[in-house]
Amino acid sequence: MPELMSATEMSAPMDISVPNPGECNLPGQDAVFSEPPVGPSAPPPPPPPPPPSLSEDKILVSVEVLLKPSSTARADDVRSAVERMLEKRSMSYTDGPIPVPMDDAVLVDNVERICICDSDVWVEKHDVLLFWQVKPVVHVFQLSEEGPCEELSNDGQLASFNEWILPAKEFDGMWESLIYDSGLKQRLLRYAASALLFTEKGVNPFLVSWNRIVLLHGPPGTGKTSLCKALAQKLSIRFSSRYPQCQLIEVNAHSLFSKWFSESGKLVAKLFSKIQEMVEEENNLVFVLIDEVESLAAARKAALSGSEPSDSIRVVNALLTQMDKLKSSPNVIILTTSNITAAIDIAFVDRADIKAYVGPPTLQARYEILRSCLVELLRSGILSDSEFQDCDFPSFTSLREQLNSLVIPEAAPRLNLCKQLLAAAEACEGLSGRSLRKLPFLTHAALANPFGCEPGKFLHKMIETTRRECSEIPD
Repeated sequence: MPELMSATEMSAPMDISVPNPGECNLPGQDAVFSEPPVGPSAPPPPPPPPPPSLSEDKILVSVEVLLKPSSTARADDVRSAVERMLEKRSMSYTDGPIPVPMDDAVLVDNVERICICDSDVWVEKHDVLLFWQVKPVVHVFQLSEEGPCEELSNDGQLASFNEWILPAKEFDGMWESLIYDSGLKQRLLRYAASALLFTEKGVNPFLVSWNRIVLLHGPPGTGKTSLCKALAQKLSIRFSSRYPQCQLIEVNAHSLFSKWFSESGKLVAKLFSKIQEMVEEENNLVFVLIDEVESLAAARKAALSGSEPSDSIRVVNALLTQMDKLKSSPNVIILTTSNITAAIDIAFVDRADIKAYVGPPTLQARYEILRSCLVELLRSGILSDSEFQDCDFPSFTSLREQLNSLVIPEAAPRLNLCKQLLAAAEACEGLSGRSLRKLPFLTHAALANPFGCEPGKFLHKMIETTRRECSEIPD
C-alpha cells in the first residue's frame, strides 16, 4: 500500500515519476526472482496480468482554462497547447490550479488560469488519481465583463427579466464557493449533460421523456439561487465548443403581475415569446432562471377554492403552456427555485426532471464553509499569525483521520486550532449557508481590537458570536 498523501501535499497537482508498468512488481509477486527450473517437465511460466490501472477505463477530468481579457488566440490553439503540456507532465490529479508553465509562450501570453475540476469525488474514494488513469477534457473560455442587461418596459412597469452573457465575470468562482454534501453539484452537472445529449442524439421524446427543467427547493438562505446561476456559468464553460454563445435570463416574477385583470397571462406569454426568439439561434444555449417560482406557479386548487384571484389561474396556465412550447427547443434549460414547495402547482412539479432538496448545511459543510472563510481572512491579512499564515487547514475528512491517529508534538498547535474550527462549526447548527458566510464579518466587528487578531482568538470570539446569533433566531 502506498502511503496516503497529506492534505498539504495534495493541495496542488504534482510531478511524479512512475516506472514502466511492465517493469513493476505486481501484487502477489516477489521482488526477488529465482532461476526457473530447467527440463522438459518444467511448465511454461504464466504471462503476468496487466496492471489494474491499465485495464480500467480512463476517468474524465475537466480542465478549465481561463483566457486573459486581452487574449485573441483561437480556443483550439490554446486547447492543443494545454493538452501537450498535460501530456508532458506526469502528475497526480486533484482539484485546484496548475501553474502556467513559463516555458510555453502561447500559454504565458494568453492564459490567466488553468484549473482541474471534478476529481474530488474520485479522490475521496481512492486516495489519489494518477495521470495514466485520467483522460483530461480541456475547456477554454473567456469571461464576459458586461453586467446584467435589463429588459426595459415602455409602460413604466418593472423589467420582466435580467440578461447575462455567459460565462460572466460576475459569477466567476461562485461554483467553487458553494459547499454541499451528497454530491448535489455533480448530480446537476450530469443531469444537464444527459439532457443536452439526448436532444443532440435525437432520442424520441414520446418514448423517453425529459423536459430540461430543474426545481431546487428548501428553506431560505441555502444558496438555491446562487447554485442555479453557478450551474449556468459552469455549463456555459463545459459546452462552449457546442454552444459558443450562452445567455442567462433571470425572470422577474413580480413584474408579470398586472394591476389590470387578465393581463398577467398575456405578460407571461410576451416574456416567453422573447425567450423563444433567443433559442431559435441554434448556437445559443439559453438558461431561464425563475426564482421563487411559487409566485408564478401557485397551486390552482387554492384559486378554485376562492382563496386566490382567478387571474393567478391564467398565469399558471400560461406558464405551463409556454414551458411546453420550449420543450421542443434543444438549447434551453429552465432553472427554478422555491422556498415553499407545497404551494407550487402539482402540474409544474411533475414537469421538473430533477426536484432536489437544498437543506441547511451539515456539520461537514459548515466546517468546510468556515474553513474557506478562515483561509481567505489569513490570505487578505485580516488575521495574522506567523505560525499559521501559510497553513492549509485540513479538510473535514482529513481532520477526522488526524484526530483518530497519533499526533506528533510539532503538529499539536495546528491541530488545536483545527479543533477550535470544528467546535465553531458544531456551534453553528441551525444557521443557513448565508448566515455562515456573514459570521466571520460579524465576529470581526465584535472584536475589541480588530487589528492583527490571531486565528485562535478569532475562533474563540466566533463561537461566542455564533451563540448570540442562534439565540436571536425567531422561533
